[in-house]
Amino acid sequence: MKQYLDLVRTIIDTGSWQENRTGTRTISIPGAMLRFDLLKDGFPAITTKKLAFKSVMGELAGFLRASRSAADFRALGCKVWDQNANENAEWLANPYRLQEDDLGPVYGVQWRAWPAYKLLDSTSTIQIEDAQSRGFRVVSALQDEGVKKILLYKAIDQLLDCLRTIIANPGSRRILFHGWNCADLDSIALPACHLLYQFIPNAASKEISLCLYIRSNDIGLGTPFNLAEAAALLHLVGRLTGYRPRWFTYFIGDAHIYENHLDMLREQLQREPYAAPELVISERIPDFAATGKFEPEWLEKMEPSDFSLNNYQHHPALTAPMAV
Repeated sequence: MKQYLDLVRTIIDTGSWQENRTGTRTISIPGAMLRFDLLKDGFPAITTKKLAFKSVMGELAGFLRASRSAADFRALGCKVWDQNANENAEWLANPYRLQEDDLGPVYGVQWRAWPAYKLLDSTSTIQIEDAQSRGFRVVSALQDEGVKKILLYKAIDQLLDCLRTIIANPGSRRILFHGWNCADLDSIALPACHLLYQFIPNAASKEISLCLYIRSNDIGLGTPFNLAEAAALLHLVGRLTGYRPRWFTYFIGDAHIYENHLDMLREQLQREPYAAPELVISERIPDFAATGKFEPEWLEKMEPSDFSLNNYQHHPALTAPMAV
């Protein structure tokens, strides 16, 4: 994880101080990138402090199950959503917040059930029939500026569509899913930070890579968590589609360090990184390369305990408060 430490040094040495919504200043740089060869360099788990791996996998499991409640994440061993659900004053006052622990349609809802609508002229029979053939259903007839319209809806499982495309058309350059839904930004506890995932399979080498774009990244707490989570997702997708994980490229828009995280990060800069561990996936999760059977239902059937780190050597844990 030398790349991570180099990024920390770059931000501290060259970044600019900024105010932000949390009230805790950040030092930040615009635009950063980390790139890992998962096949040769191992799993990108931070070693200059202990990674909360069980929490990482609990959050991923919650996302894959389209959870929108902090209670669901807690039950899976991840408490990182508690403050955003129940201590964020802006969200507590939001009329779209349903109840205690509610988060709104956060990441997994968009990944697995993106709310999609089509508003078509009522006379556009061919378009309406085509939409229905693609799984849309008519939910209402209405008038829009005096024109009779038909409103159609379906929930799109973006991640499942990605897996199906990897199997059927691995040469596609459109195998991606998105978490930034403009229509839901006003009804969500925290708009997506890690918002665009693109899978790039290579049918010749049977390797699959992932490019991830993060609009805003808390380098002290968020980056180690997000790196491990996305790399684990890539391993799971590879397992279910018959590909070996290879390149993982991590793009950051606003790369920032909170002022009250500086001591933690400076301590890590004094520590020598250990070798990267290996990610181990339970044999109960089917391997498409061995079975030839496509079983995408394991996206939501996986449990955090199905994933473990082998030979994970790390320095002592370090903590810092999360800005909400």
